[in-house]
Amino acid sequence: MKQKQDFMWATLVHFGTNMWYDVCDKGHEAFTKLWEIPGSAEMRLDKDIWIKYMDYLKQSGINTLIIDIGDGVIYDSHPEIAIKGSWTKADFLSELERLKNMGFNLIPKLNFSSCHDIWMKEYSRMLSTPTYYKFCEDIIDEVCEMFKSPYFHIGMDEEDYETQKHYSYAVIRSGELWWNDLYRIIKAVEKNGCRPIMWTDYMREHPEEFLEKCPKSVIACNWYYMNNFDKNRSRDDEIRIRPFELLEQHGFDQFPGGSSCFSDENFNSLTQYCKKTISDEHFLGMLQTTWTMVTEPWYKTLTHAADLVAEAKKRF
Repeated sequence: MKQKQDFMWATLVHFGTNMWYDVCDKGHEAFTKLWEIPGSAEMRLDKDIWIKYMDYLKQSGINTLIIDIGDGVIYDSHPEIAIKGSWTKADFLSELERLKNMGFNLIPKLNFSSCHDIWMKEYSRMLSTPTYYKFCEDIIDEVCEMFKSPYFHIGMDEEDYETQKHYSYAVIRSGELWWNDLYRIIKAVEKNGCRPIMWTDYMREHPEEFLEKCPKSVIACNWYYMNNFDKNRSRDDEIRIRPFELLEQHGFDQFPGGSSCFSDENFNSLTQYCKKTISDEHFLGMLQTTWTMVTEPWYKTLTHAADLVAEAKKRF
């Protein structure tokens, strides 16, 4: 495979971290991964570590950052969702400019899944109402204006009971309501001249429906974090791997996601599999995920994940 000049070697960076559990949830204080930790009324980001990490990512050959913003910025349109330590918009714009000058492609991410919307504060409990739709449109407009990126990651993963069963407040859209809300988000993004990128979790249990109803303008970000690419694989592995093939067969552009969370081998193994499975035309890049906040205790975890991308890039 001849590597395209604009192939995106990307990592997901968590600027805001309120995506799991209510701030009041107890019993999940812990440990290494964001999904194990309750929401916080304060920012969980170390500015010095952030700068150091950005330098390391650049040296690692990563050319694209997907920045999960959440409530990490004081938005003009909805300052009420800010928390203690949220960056001013001026400071955030200054940092985006600095990162662009370093040569990074910058892609915003806001997760509109009902499973990962604690960052929305009270609006997360107004799901599928006119007030909710207006909030989403306002925030998308403002973020698009800040980033001026051709892409926008809209999340949409894990909207299911299994993931939310320990939440204080669990909500799951399904059927036509889920599609209605997805279409609204897509429309709001495309109105700003951006292409939506989306996790393809919904496709796992509804492959035919997804392939029929999802617009080809959406870039499919299917994720798989294990290493079982053999023919004899478990159902859990199968429903996570099969979308790569189906999406290619149906002409979707893809931006696959791997992770360093469970295996050092995953990112390279997934890159090699996708290299064989996805055509040059539709293979836009590879995304590394750590699901770790940018703070001192997790700096080695973050840099190790970047090293794994660099290794996969050498073998590409």
